[in-house]
Amino acid sequence: MTTLVIGAHPDDEVLGPGGTIVRLVQEFHERVVVLIVTDGSSTQYAGDDAKRRQKNEELLKCCHILGVSDVIHGDLPDMQLDLVPHHELNKFLSGHINALQPDTVYTHFPDINKDHQCIFESTLVAVRPRPGCPVRKLVLYPTPSATEWDVPILKQPFFANEYVDISGVLDTKLRAIEAYKTEIRPYPHPRSAEAIAENARASGQKVGMAHAEEFMVVRSLR
Repeated sequence: MTTLVIGAHPDDEVLGPGGTIVRLVQEFHERVVVLIVTDGSSTQYAGDDAKRRQKNEELLKCCHILGVSDVIHGDLPDMQLDLVPHHELNKFLSGHINALQPDTVYTHFPDINKDHQCIFESTLVAVRPRPGCPVRKLVLYPTPSATEWDVPILKQPFFANEYVDISGVLDTKLRAIEAYKTEIRPYPHPRSAEAIAENARASGQKVGMAHAEEFMVVRSLR
């Protein structure tokens, strides 16, 4: 069994399904592959090669803590995926999905972040349930500091229909988040360790768990 976690930027993989990744690896012994689409730095730190290397090192350290050894770091332009032709992003994701043959894919909920929207749309293209498609389950995850800041006036808001208990692995998720020195922020920012723990607690309280991650299942084929 192979699960593919698609993220726009280094840190999305842990902010969204980080605890779920740990459980998939530790308890279910699944192969988890993390695919980060953008370079993660070219817009914020234009021309700064050292920062680009740091972001990559943080990604690898984070994934090591989560228990993931299969990491793919793309080089599409950070914060500019809306300028990449749609067919090129489709081809990028489709190529990796065809090579990896995942049965489950986690990808972005299309929130206020343009990169997240682009990846959502191209993932839908790449995992169309046509004959021969390996993907049996497609799941959307929210991203702190993007999903909750959205104002979904003309579109459906994020609505969880699957919860994963991460009570036993929350500490691992928080340690992994701390690997991102370039992205972690002081409380009460949503990307602070304290806020992420509070969010997991609030999600868990909705369904009788101490701590949980929320997801929106788009499709599940059995």
